[in-house]
Amino acid sequence: MTTDTVTDVFEEHRPVLLGVAYRMLGRVADAEDVVQDAWLRWSGGDRAGVREPRGYLVRVTTRLALDRLRRIKARGETYVGPWLPEPYVTAFGDTVPDTAERAVLADSVSLAVLVVMESLSPLERAVFVLREAFGYPYADIAAVLDRGEPAVRQLAGRARKHVEERRPRYRVDPAQRRDLTERFLAAATDGDLEGLLELLAPDARLVGDSGGKSRAPLRVLEGADHVGRFLLGVARKGVPDLSFRFLELNGGPAVVVLSGDETDSVVQLDVADGRVRTVYVIRNPDKLRPLAAAR
Repeated sequence: MTTDTVTDVFEEHRPVLLGVAYRMLGRVADAEDVVQDAWLRWSGGDRAGVREPRGYLVRVTTRLALDRLRRIKARGETYVGPWLPEPYVTAFGDTVPDTAERAVLADSVSLAVLVVMESLSPLERAVFVLREAFGYPYADIAAVLDRGEPAVRQLAGRARKHVEERRPRYRVDPAQRRDLTERFLAAATDGDLEGLLELLAPDARLVGDSGGKSRAPLRVLEGADHVGRFLLGVARKGVPDLSFRFLELNGGPAVVVLSGDETDSVVQLDVADGRVRTVYVIRNPDKLRPLAAAR
């Protein structure tokens, strides 16, 4: 391959590689580092025997992400307050035209599913991502992970059962979710507690992620009244030079809250039966920094 061809082939598959790495790690910067390492191995390695570049690159990326995930787990890092994945821009556009495939990809990168996946072992997470998000055959996953196919099937079954037991069991039309998000934002900014309570499910939860670096609840808030009153309290305190922007993050509509030119927070809702089940609020500045380019 010429230098240009080597680069073009890699760039063609970069979105898939980043998608695999992010689902494995839940961290944008780590995922980008893994993809960069994959590029170095691709550009500097012997490609003479590579007949399927996509398969080769996914294998390299998965193994690099797996090694990084194991190191993270081994360090036993402590996190202040609830943990949420970094917001990930998922404007699939025309790259994923099929509705069914788009739904699978969006679900596999949702905040709710990624939080559940944090409790999987690194190998279970790798198998789950490759099988459930990208539809790889068991034989191919076995080759990627250098494991026997029966072992991979067992890992897949265990991971799927774990995630299915804890993931939300509902599908929501994207337009309905966007509409409810807009109504929720209007009620919160207008100080309309009654309007918020109409939108919140009785057992609604609020999960705030600050990493101890900004103000957010250090515990999950439970119950519609508790969540609603907390949100109104935040609204009353106000944000200087407040503005909002909608982005598609983690497979669904999200509100980026801006204070002047700075990203203050990201708010995203999990919705079922026309009500808000979970309010996710990300305020850790380290996790918000990558969004500056997307705005």
